[in-house]
Amino acid sequence: MRSNGGATQWSSHPLGRRSVLAGIGAGGAAALAGCARGDSTAVKPGTTSLANDNATWDQGYVAAGRELKKLTGYALRPLSNPNPTSYKQVTQISLQTTKATDMIKWASGYLLKSLARTGELSDLSSLWADYERRGWVTSQAREAMSYRGSVYGMPLYESYYVLFYNTALFRKHGLRAPGTWEELLHNAEVLKKADIVPFVATQSGNWPAYEWFQELVSKVDPQFYAELISGKAHYTDPQAKQALQIWQDFMRKGWMTPADFDQNNGPAALKAGQVGMFLHGSWQSQGIAATGMKPGVDFDAFVMPPVESSTRRSVITESGVLAVPRKAVSHEAAMANAANWLDPKVQKVWTDFLQDASANPRSRPGNPVMAGLKDRAQRERWTLLPRYGESGPPNLIQGNTDDLGSFMTGSSSAEGTLRSMAGRAAEEWAAWERDEA
Repeated sequence: MRSNGGATQWSSHPLGRRSVLAGIGAGGAAALAGCARGDSTAVKPGTTSLANDNATWDQGYVAAGRELKKLTGYALRPLSNPNPTSYKQVTQISLQTTKATDMIKWASGYLLKSLARTGELSDLSSLWADYERRGWVTSQAREAMSYRGSVYGMPLYESYYVLFYNTALFRKHGLRAPGTWEELLHNAEVLKKADIVPFVATQSGNWPAYEWFQELVSKVDPQFYAELISGKAHYTDPQAKQALQIWQDFMRKGWMTPADFDQNNGPAALKAGQVGMFLHGSWQSQGIAATGMKPGVDFDAFVMPPVESSTRRSVITESGVLAVPRKAVSHEAAMANAANWLDPKVQKVWTDFLQDASANPRSRPGNPVMAGLKDRAQRERWTLLPRYGESGPPNLIQGNTDDLGSFMTGSSSAEGTLRSMAGRAAEEWAAWERDEA
């Protein structure tokens, strides 16, 4: 598993479909379970423990927890495990014990469905229904939090995939945030002539390889993207071919950073004017602000326009989840906090820390960049599409991400990449359906 800002990623193939303990001996399981519970999950009055994989967010959890305590009587006590593989294994195994942490941070979509399959997560459907009645969550977000019709996670945040840019650099070269595909290409041409790499693109760390894939496919045809990630369309269809042709053209023109570019250096490169536009989750706003750039002043962001002006505007969205183990030590307290997580007062503190947006449509982001994007998305009724990383059986996504990484390094052709992805999709969707039966 890989954690990058708001993104929780698994970079190795997941454990077996039917059992999270598959392939782990009894001794190894016992050791991991011991590490998972320890003394830290013991009941501490007035708190709920929260297992997570990103220690840099601990301060934000504590701040949000103070607001939760005013509503529920329980603060948040983050328990961070920065080792991605360890966090995944320890969390999965701890769910089998009687001393599971009260709440866990996890990924949405099929990674959540895979965990819900074990039967070790609490059903949060009634809490979700109450949120919908209050207008604190949209019905569109429910699917990514659900398995077999029941809700098992509350959205941790709502990020958009955007192109960040240095406002001073754009002014210097007479550029503006593009409203059309032609304007986007114009920006890239101007920046390239000025010896500035127009776009950050990388497969370093594995998961970023699908960022440009999801972006280009959805901007060619958002409906096709939705059908593709649900197994109803094929990777060898014309829309997917067009997306990879655009991508290949961008690389051939030198419009993209090398495939091994370290994405962690993206904020600094943006500030220094070495790159023009940085495609990433809006949670990266926090990292860019950490360089000393002020959102809305020194940097801004836009959502990539569609390739054809007649195509409906869309945006790739991402959300981690907060889930409650069925055997949580302080189960009642955890359910109370899950029922109040999306309260606007809690979300204000949390999203101000993240410099990102909330899944609660009534919670306005403090970050002016995100506030402007959210306002426009709601006003123009953009189509919200789930991020590729959570949009299919885990083995399918991981294998296809590997293929896209090979495409970026030139190890495979566009046609060969799509054929491989299509073959894997047929196998993995069939396997998922067999397991569901």
